[in-house]
Amino acid sequence: MTNTVDTTGGGGAEARAERAATQRRWLIVAAVHLGAIALWEALVRLFDIPAFVLPAPSGIVTTLGKSSYDWTGNTLVTATEIFGGYVLSVVVGVALALGFSWSRPLSLLVFPLLVTLNMIPKVALGPLVIVWFSYGIGTNILITFLLCFFPILLTTVRGLKEVEPDLLDLVRSLKGSRWQAFRYIQLPGALPYLFSGMKVAAILAVAGAVVGEFIASERGLGYLMIQVQASLDTPAMFMAVVLLTLLGLGLYLAVLVAEHLFLPRDARMT
Repeated sequence: MTNTVDTTGGGGAEARAERAATQRRWLIVAAVHLGAIALWEALVRLFDIPAFVLPAPSGIVTTLGKSSYDWTGNTLVTATEIFGGYVLSVVVGVALALGFSWSRPLSLLVFPLLVTLNMIPKVALGPLVIVWFSYGIGTNILITFLLCFFPILLTTVRGLKEVEPDLLDLVRSLKGSRWQAFRYIQLPGALPYLFSGMKVAAILAVAGAVVGEFIASERGLGYLMIQVQASLDTPAMFMAVVLLTLLGLGLYLAVLVAEHLFLPRDARMT
């Protein structure tokens, strides 16, 4: 009589336990948010707070049915500015970080200048960008790019520098090209840093789009907030904030999904 050992069940059980733990965390997060909304609704009704001071969540949601706000059109404009500026910052940030890792003179000449330029408050720079490029979606994409660009560049540069020198020497000894060294050695090692910068930039992207729309714009959720502020339409202002928050959450969750797809759990920085 022989005994057999199941070598396949352990991994499956561990994966199921991890999925169950993840589901519990998401359920807790959802419950906390729903509880906060319910408490907000109850307090507004209990103390009879005027809607222009603090509207109830139910009153905020009712503004979605009013066509005069054009929620769909304004949300699409702001989403275009957020995602357009964000994608541009990722592309340019990674490309420049790669250039700095390949060329030390380029890094010495350009990187300190970029650090200095990043010290300029973007809110102060916004009116100048409007003067130079007029206003519109393209200009707001540019403002979003300026706000998101540096965190991605900084973290990617650091990640590319953290690669083991021995691995790069090995690639050179095997007559590997710079592109091969980047693709197979530097990029995998820099991905945790890149995703860390992308998470920070995802939070800043919404602020960049709203700054542009606050300064000068004809469309977008930020523009709508300025318009309804004059009439003390607080529920509509809150609804715009909610939609902006959802856009930011959508972008952040997209980054998290990409991180889970491209990085093993042990390699994630957060």
